[in-house]
Amino acid sequence: MRKVFATLFAVFLFFSICPQRDAFALSNVPINWGFNKGKNGQQADAGAAYNALLQKYGGIYKGNPNDKYVYLTFDNGYENGYTPKILDVLKKEKVPAIFFVTGHYLKSQPDLVKRMVKEGHIIGNHSWSHPDMTQISDAQVREELEKVKAETARLTGQKEMKYLRPARGILSERTLKLGNEEGYTHVLWSLAYLDWDVNRQRGTQFAYDSIMSQIHPGAIILLHTVSKDNANALERVIKDLKKQGYKFKSMDEFMKTEKLKK
Repeated sequence: MRKVFATLFAVFLFFSICPQRDAFALSNVPINWGFNKGKNGQQADAGAAYNALLQKYGGIYKGNPNDKYVYLTFDNGYENGYTPKILDVLKKEKVPAIFFVTGHYLKSQPDLVKRMVKEGHIIGNHSWSHPDMTQISDAQVREELEKVKAETARLTGQKEMKYLRPARGILSERTLKLGNEEGYTHVLWSLAYLDWDVNRQRGTQFAYDSIMSQIHPGAIILLHTVSKDNANALERVIKDLKKQGYKFKSMDEFMKTEKLKK
């Protein structure tokens, strides 16, 4: 009898602590987001499998290939002194953006977060402690998301939080479903470059070229505000894209536009 109880307890413990078993009907194989970069004005492409998975759960990484719309998104895990300059540029050029923030950013930079909302930008969820969410339980995932939402609402009055960017760009079918259950749309990206490493900044021209060489209609652009290069290149990027006929739209406008076309 003791052996039976020991076996049952072991099974219970396994299902209690193993994050992969919280939603065992779904795959929890980690996906490190990636794609074939856009070039010559042609859209980036993540491939049939990733496209189908995102479509199944309403996730997005690019818009309509026939519209010269682009969407600026920023990831904010910590402050490096350049976000005020970026906000100044966005205000001057009348460009909307979405900032995906962590708990650390909310706690350490409340005034900047308030300014983002005050100036018409959206705050998105980048998780509280920036974990690989494929490696934590369902309850922990929900807690990570709820804490960011609650603190953002307390600071800024933005009570609704609709957009989620998984920390580290890692997701799985399980975490996609969990995000959906919490009311989120996963927002990935179709244009990025290695800008987050503050020890590998390569100059304003490099940042400008990296963005402009990949630009395409419907691009969701990922930038990190810790990058001095981004802060210095952003105004020129915006002005030159406007000259090329691109229009900068908000994530809310993306959702409305894309839904109308389905």
